[in-house]
Amino acid sequence: MNSAVKDAIRSLAAENDAPLCAYLYDLHGLEQHIRTMMAALPGNVELFYAAKANPDPRVLSTLSSWVDGFEAASGGELEWLFRLYPDKPLIFGGPGKLTNELSVALERGIEAIHVESRTELQRLATLTESGDHSAPILLRMNISLEGISSSKLAMGGKATQFGLDPGELGEALALIEQTPSLHLKGFHFHLMSHQCSAQRHLELMTLYFRTFKQWCQTYGIAPPLLNVGGGMGIDYGPRAEHFDWLGFCRALGNLIDAEEMDQTTVRFECGRFISAQCGYYVMEVLDIKHSHGEYFAIGKGGTHHFRTPAAQSHNHPFVVVPGACRTGEIRDVLVTLAGQLCTPKDVLASRQPVASLAIGDYLVFPLAGAYSWNISHQTFLMHPPPQFHYL
Repeated sequence: MNSAVKDAIRSLAAENDAPLCAYLYDLHGLEQHIRTMMAALPGNVELFYAAKANPDPRVLSTLSSWVDGFEAASGGELEWLFRLYPDKPLIFGGPGKLTNELSVALERGIEAIHVESRTELQRLATLTESGDHSAPILLRMNISLEGISSSKLAMGGKATQFGLDPGELGEALALIEQTPSLHLKGFHFHLMSHQCSAQRHLELMTLYFRTFKQWCQTYGIAPPLLNVGGGMGIDYGPRAEHFDWLGFCRALGNLIDAEEMDQTTVRFECGRFISAQCGYYVMEVLDIKHSHGEYFAIGKGGTHHFRTPAAQSHNHPFVVVPGACRTGEIRDVLVTLAGQLCTPKDVLASRQPVASLAIGDYLVFPLAGAYSWNISHQTFLMHPPPQFHYL
């Protein structure tokens, strides 16, 4: 955590009479990060931002000048992105798309629709029967991992609600061939997330490339695009061994050459790895108590604002920023960091060592720029929302 974040916390605290609860987004750091990511990509590789990670308009604005486009995973996200960036390439994924959402995507001239099922493919065929619009599609495929170690979160390689099974591919391609208004642009693979090993992800890319080439040969097709999803991980543990993007991109370039994939556009759609590191969630300590031999610090806020620790079942990393008026200090003890909710599940980190902590200090949780505020049960108990501050 840099000094600008600490200075912003103290400045916000000084401006408010009430205890502080806030999200801080380091937009300058975000821009530096995305510039570095884009510069490392091999020549035939694109990078889209998955807006579900954090659709905050200031975050999107920072990324819009750098990424190749945005990915929407719902009709609501699609409308939001259309409203903010009508001229930016947009792609539409996710299961259970409504017919009217597909219709809107077609009318707006979307870059691609990721088809998740035969039902969805048939709906698109029906919608385009009049000939007013064609449907640029990618078939999302749920293939076997073939011995590749899975990550913490898998969306494929097993029975899931995502994508078509390989056994359905022939039927899907036959329908596309019979329907001139369905334009097959390529395939979409996204089997796992939370991947912190660049080497294992390269093994996954090898599987994707070889499956893509095998299908092209078997079915006599030559689609120009392969979307390989995202899944690059953020390590919320004490070692913070995040995915090695630069090393991965260097090796990916070699793999593209070795597998003769240089004539195919390879597209990533990343969310967490792009925006997680720009966000900080801040809670002022309201109370410190001792219960049955353990210390608890109660902060202004909780998992209704910052659900990430509960969603991921981890102790979230944190930093203590001393407040101006400190009382009831404890030293060199284990402390559980909790929020204001009337549930014992409102815990952000359990039994964590602190050198010094007092009422009036600030608990700062980094890596809060993705899947944090936007996935939280924000109206539970009707607590007020946090402040939002942008660096």
